[in-house]
Amino acid sequence: MADAFTRAMAEMPLVAILRGVTPDTILPVADALIDAGFRLIEVPLNSPDAFTSIARLVRHCPDGVLAGAGTVLTPEDVGRLADTGASLLVTPNTDPQVIAAGVRAGLVPLPGCLTPTEAFAALRAGARGLKIFPASRMGPAYLKDLRAVLPPGTPLLPVGGIDVAGMAAWHATGAAGFGFGTNLFVPGRPPAAAAAADRALTAEWRRLQEAAA
Repeated sequence: MADAFTRAMAEMPLVAILRGVTPDTILPVADALIDAGFRLIEVPLNSPDAFTSIARLVRHCPDGVLAGAGTVLTPEDVGRLADTGASLLVTPNTDPQVIAAGVRAGLVPLPGCLTPTEAFAALRAGARGLKIFPASRMGPAYLKDLRAVLPPGTPLLPVGGIDVAGMAAWHATGAAGFGFGTNLFVPGRPPAAAAAADRALTAEWRRLQEAAA
């Protein structure tokens, strides 16, 4: 699973956060994301009937696309998530017990953290990458400060309040990817508008990578 995550991050390190998606709508939403190039998709557990959506998503996704849950708060949630066959475990906070449970279950933990103390605790527990949340409250320069003290190569994915126009500033200070929520998915958004948002985000990431090469 770790190798699959590494490949997905290399191809398109943007995490789609589908808060509010339902089992009846998950598959067309996922297809639009995959068509746009997304390889990492999460369904927050505070979405309606989230585990059913995740199970359907896991069965539907082609090889190379990793699916899982966000807002994972307890080891019990981790167990239920593993039972769906999911890959990703995303949290809003740093809870070493939850992270360690994910490692034992063979999941890829992407815990939320903000401070250096939380970041190092997450890495010690087995995090594969760090979701920097809420990123917009701190600004891109804060990411540079974090990267200066963390192990080289630690994937940092800012989440919260970042749009297409803001990606460049975070990329310049070391963002290895991003997580996108409401600017990517809102329940009831017309399919054409959602697909356009998907493509705009992946296109901007490719542009930033090409400019930095």
